[in-house]
Amino acid sequence: MHVRTGQAGVSRSGMVAVVAVVALAVLLVLFGRQEAPPEEVRPDAAVPAAPPAPTAGMVDEARVARVGTDEPGAWLTYGRTYEEQRFSPLTQVNRENAGDLGLVWYKDFGTLHPVESTPLVVDGVMYAILPWNITYALDAATGEELWSYDPEVPGETARRACCGVISRGLAVYRGRVYVATLDGRLIALDAATGTPVWEVDTVIDHTRNYTITGAPRAAAGKVFIGNGGAEFGVRGYVTAYDADTGEQAWRFFTVPGDPSLPFEHPEMEMAAETWKGGEWWDIGGGGTVWNSIVYDPDFHTVYLGVGNGSPWTRVIRSPGGGDNLFLAAIVAVDADTGVMKWYYQTTPGDNWDYTAVQDMTLADLEVDGVMRKVLMQAPKNGFFYVIDRSDGTLLRAHPYGTVTWATHVDLDTGRPVENTDVAYDENPQWIHPGALGAHNWQAMSWDGERGVMYLTTHDTPFLFAMPEEYEKTGVYKRREGMINVGIEYGRINQLIEAWDEPPLPEGYTVAFDPLSGDTVWAVRQEHPWNGGVVATAAGLLFQGDAMGKVSARSTDDGSLLWQADTWTSIVGPTITYEVDGTQYVATMTGAGSINTTGAATYTYGSHARVVVYALGGDAELPMPPERDTTIKEQPPLTASADDLDRGDILYHELCSPCHGIGVLSSGGIPDLRFMTPEIHATFEAIVLGGTLNDNGMASFADVLDVEDTARIQQYVISRANRDREQELAGDAEDAG
Repeated sequence: MHVRTGQAGVSRSGMVAVVAVVALAVLLVLFGRQEAPPEEVRPDAAVPAAPPAPTAGMVDEARVARVGTDEPGAWLTYGRTYEEQRFSPLTQVNRENAGDLGLVWYKDFGTLHPVESTPLVVDGVMYAILPWNITYALDAATGEELWSYDPEVPGETARRACCGVISRGLAVYRGRVYVATLDGRLIALDAATGTPVWEVDTVIDHTRNYTITGAPRAAAGKVFIGNGGAEFGVRGYVTAYDADTGEQAWRFFTVPGDPSLPFEHPEMEMAAETWKGGEWWDIGGGGTVWNSIVYDPDFHTVYLGVGNGSPWTRVIRSPGGGDNLFLAAIVAVDADTGVMKWYYQTTPGDNWDYTAVQDMTLADLEVDGVMRKVLMQAPKNGFFYVIDRSDGTLLRAHPYGTVTWATHVDLDTGRPVENTDVAYDENPQWIHPGALGAHNWQAMSWDGERGVMYLTTHDTPFLFAMPEEYEKTGVYKRREGMINVGIEYGRINQLIEAWDEPPLPEGYTVAFDPLSGDTVWAVRQEHPWNGGVVATAAGLLFQGDAMGKVSARSTDDGSLLWQADTWTSIVGPTITYEVDGTQYVATMTGAGSINTTGAATYTYGSHARVVVYALGGDAELPMPPERDTTIKEQPPLTASADDLDRGDILYHELCSPCHGIGVLSSGGIPDLRFMTPEIHATFEAIVLGGTLNDNGMASFADVLDVEDTARIQQYVISRANRDREQELAGDAEDAG
């Protein structure tokens, strides 16, 4: 670990991020292994004998409750307030003067990895977390660096990180900054200095590949954190730690473990009855809470958004059927004890990676003439839910995007009615939404006065097919060091290319009425995968997008009022805050984790920055040079057709989550078609020897030998040759 004060560069610049891209930009995963002690306060952590009394970052429940009136310009928590409405009361920037916004300051962070985090602003200090969990405290008005902290996450952790070397945020509470690291640690830093106060290992089983990419939440004297790794074969849980000491307060498991062992708590005994047949505990189970955890001060409740099953396919995971609790569900637990109060399962027997970890928003809303305290969520499955958060009663469930897997949600039973016409147990099927969902972790914003939710959506289908090995043998075995999603992934590119007219993805920014189910307005974006939004009381909606633009739109109709170019894709949320009477608009840029062909990262590369705008700003952001995307002449292609087929399968199982389906990468992650002769000469040393381990490209020697490594390289060469020939033919036609 390393703490720096004053100006300094990022100590690690990653070249390779582990990301999941499945069919037309659908995320999947890879993993490796790291052994470490079980959960404990690590003996080598820099823990002062007597931690200094906090002097900065003094956020508590009372202050968060007053932020709407006393501190309208602060951004104290992940969702601005505990209700996570992400709506700002600031009005200095309005529809009349939004065109006068200009860049005030920016800061480069020197990494190619995707930036998806929400910065916090407390007492004029911006706290921001970057890939590798490197954390900064910056002057929110000038960008001056106050301190930075590097937890020194091992580079090989990237191989087992779902969706990249990323972090979606941090928490500030009672004078501490809480950082959850990719390798599974939770660290408390002194908010004034960045000095570590305590550190715990949250991972319960280091023989499985747990990571953390979500933001911790802090409230009720505790810090709440979940984990990721369902596709790697892990079991989900959420842990609450004492905010002052790091001692464990409680832990809630989201899926049952080995039924021959004692149940950890009564809810697991109930859940086990909904898992039938198979050995899900060996395959994994899943149910990781990798994103949304929301504290409700009205009911002293913590809501857990639970993820997909492991593997995705229910017939493999639980061949006897069952709802498989608490997969794809919202679970309400007591903040002090972790005891469950209620649950609502959005997708019983999940079969499509339809996580319910997307952001949850709390509000007071009149429903059918009765004022209700509600929870709202737009999970992956394409239905927008309004739930009474006092008891979990379903009030509304309207589709907010294209949905083909189900016809509707029955409000009497609370269950979706599945469309059996698109079952993929016998034949591959394009299904809406795909594994990316109709909406994912990108932030949404609730305008209570209008009764409208603003969010980014994507109509991105996915080609679901049963894995070839299961179709042949009826058996599926968890594979160490490889993805375990229970669908056909090795031949995914072959399946797509064999399809006559594969459906194309589309992306939108929408204003949605959760009670009526009406789309008030929708703006189609140039690319399907864009950043989160924030609305303001001045009638503005701010958002960054995949084309590198930061925009202000009217909340009346979505019309564009202002736009600035950052020259790199944006997938993280935009926030707005105020310091010394000036309103600022800020976003984190950089997106190297997804197939963004045609987007800004493909043209200019990924550039991790925070960019900050205000009225009258006149700073300039340097325009980067365009990337050279010319495919050079390749080494000799010597492989047989059978070897190329084997290389195709291995590439897509092991390499495509980083480097793209069909060897078409994003612009942030290296595109292997562009390898130089020098890189080709060291290919084996990189893949098997781990020479780029510190950058995140760990060795694959545990799953590959020399011959299979050569087959992958030959497949890459074949794809480069094909695309180079197409480029040359296109150039000749243009010159013709």
